[in-house]
Amino acid sequence: MSEEKRIAYGDELYDAMRARRTVSPLTERWPEITTEDAYHVSLRMVQRRLADGERIVGKKIGVTSKVVQEKLNVFTPDFGFLTDRMEYQNGEDMPISRELIQPRAEGEIAFRLGKDLVGPGVTEADVLAATDHVMACFEIVDSRIAEWKIKYQDTVADNASCGLYVLGADKADPRKLDLPSVKMTVQKNGKFLSEGYGSAALGSPLTCVAWLANTLGQFGIKLEAGDVVLSGSLVPLEPVVGGDVMSLHCEGIGGCSVRFV
Repeated sequence: MSEEKRIAYGDELYDAMRARRTVSPLTERWPEITTEDAYHVSLRMVQRRLADGERIVGKKIGVTSKVVQEKLNVFTPDFGFLTDRMEYQNGEDMPISRELIQPRAEGEIAFRLGKDLVGPGVTEADVLAATDHVMACFEIVDSRIAEWKIKYQDTVADNASCGLYVLGADKADPRKLDLPSVKMTVQKNGKFLSEGYGSAALGSPLTCVAWLANTLGQFGIKLEAGDVVLSGSLVPLEPVVGGDVMSLHCEGIGGCSVRFV
């Protein structure tokens, strides 16, 4: 794919995000698009956000659990960048009706790094050593691709379907936890919705963060000290609309809640 086409697709996705409209899948219009092409499209989209005054504060890995992979028909994890305008405070109203297009909520374990992680060669032990603390998290994913009809290159190009996110107020030391065994329970509008374990995300959230560090390392990008890293959903994706309230609890980590408006 030419640089001009990468820029054009990145601009198209950025404009769709700002206008809250969808576009047809890139993989239908340009079947030859590669993962590297898609990554450069996403970088263009992110560059446009930075030009608007946004600031990168972390990275995310997505499509890590089997249930999410089957829901989206995408079977390889994706990756994207988080900006400061994506973050909302625990319990705060989140204006999805004016910010997002076709939002879906997922419960995750978020990492706050205390040291850089630079791939390749990053291990789960390296991730544990580099992490300052972990938190409960809701990520509200969104897609600029019509009807979520995405293939892998579509979601990578679309900045890993990033939308918004909220971090729990409680902080936990991951060295005192068996992360694969951590149980997450999710409620929607005061009723039980779903539950899952840390092992749902590639066997362990540590594995997810290591994968992300090593994958980004191929493009010369590092996970930096201070970064928030969203490690992938432990439960099924849940469509949300204004008026919904969601909360979750992670054993040994703490809780998180968000009200959608």
